[in-house]
Amino acid sequence: MTRVWDRPVRALHWALAASVVAGWVTTEAFGRWHQPVGYAALAIVVARLTWSGFGNRYARFNSFLRSPRATWRYASLALRGHETRHVGHNPLGACMVVALIVCVAALALTGWLYTTDRFWGSETVERFHLGFAWAITGLAVLHVAGVVFASVRHRENLVASMVHGHKRDASDSDID
Repeated sequence: MTRVWDRPVRALHWALAASVVAGWVTTEAFGRWHQPVGYAALAIVVARLTWSGFGNRYARFNSFLRSPRATWRYASLALRGHETRHVGHNPLGACMVVALIVCVAALALTGWLYTTDRFWGSETVERFHLGFAWAITGLAVLHVAGVVFASVRHRENLVASMVHGHKRDASDSDID
């Protein structure tokens, strides 16, 4: 077994997931908590971005981000059932990391803008805020589907690895 996800990555992953769920819950019920939850989500994103410069090799964005061409090639291979297993993030998982981080940051920014004098009550800002909220929902569904797909396809429990931090060692056909 290989230690892949260090404690900060795992803690930040689950904290961000919890903050997204809490953001939805506090939209209508417990509304006074919605804004602090949004700021917490933004703080988690900032911490994750910061940790990408200090964490182990699997936590560093430069170790798992791939070019668009490499990502499309991986997606094509995955659709045909011929993709290689990655010990860290696969190229589609890396895209998901970026997409979720960007959406959470944009959601926090639009939420904050909505509290400023200039944009208080702005329908445009509200539409963007809701759009990012729904985008995160869609991305979360795709993320879970991707985790299930990769877990079944490569016969490993990726949810468990995000709890304890370990994955199977790389074989000759795998990629770090």
